[in-house]
Amino acid sequence: MATVPLVLVHGHPFDHTMWNPQRTAFSGGRRVITPDLRGYGTAPRGPEVTHFEQFAQDVRELLDELDVRACVLAGLSMGGQIVMDCYRQFPERVRGLVLADTFPAAETPEGVQVRHAMADRLLREGMRGYADEVLEKMVAPYATAEVKAHVHRMMTATSPRGAAAALRARAARPDYRDLLTRVTVPALVVVGTDDEYTPVADAEAMHAALPSSELRVIEGAAHMPNLERPEEFNEALGAFLAKVDASS
Repeated sequence: MATVPLVLVHGHPFDHTMWNPQRTAFSGGRRVITPDLRGYGTAPRGPEVTHFEQFAQDVRELLDELDVRACVLAGLSMGGQIVMDCYRQFPERVRGLVLADTFPAAETPEGVQVRHAMADRLLREGMRGYADEVLEKMVAPYATAEVKAHVHRMMTATSPRGAAAALRARAARPDYRDLLTRVTVPALVVVGTDDEYTPVADAEAMHAALPSSELRVIEGAAHMPNLERPEEFNEALGAFLAKVDASS
């Protein structure tokens, strides 16, 4: 049976290495693509993103370049919102959606102010102070030292300019809640039990909105269960991919 390629879209302010446990687990018999978003990681230093939709356009251009006609799209946090925008722009190329620790609503007026203020701060101070402050919200305080070090390293290595540009674009992103009700492909919604950024209630609402979805709540994890509890995350993802493969 042929396997559907898997595209994993990282969150903010991380890079493609956040998906290392998933690449290791699934690349043996499946094409696994883990790009760095514009402004992050090893992505070419081009113009910073100005509109959130550009992230999805970049993903489509990458799929064209790699000759990937259809795939399962998975994203965590901001990556999940990018995955939603991908489905909005080119649903015909999506065979399944994985939405991890994310939410579909547009930013609130207060949230817009917070994101712009943070963008200003990152440009002024760099990434380290922010990384120190949020580390134990990105991953749970009880996460392993190795996981904490990896997450902190990704955050401090991120370009302040790229991160600030993404925050400003994200502040003006669309509302995807109505889009979710029109999704025609299978979806997997995943969330960590102790996620403070996107709590379980957000995941339950997405699960209820999606016509064909399953919800997996992962115990002992916060905002990054793919790193904090990779075995549980991979078990859920692997079962979902098997279903998509069978239906494709």
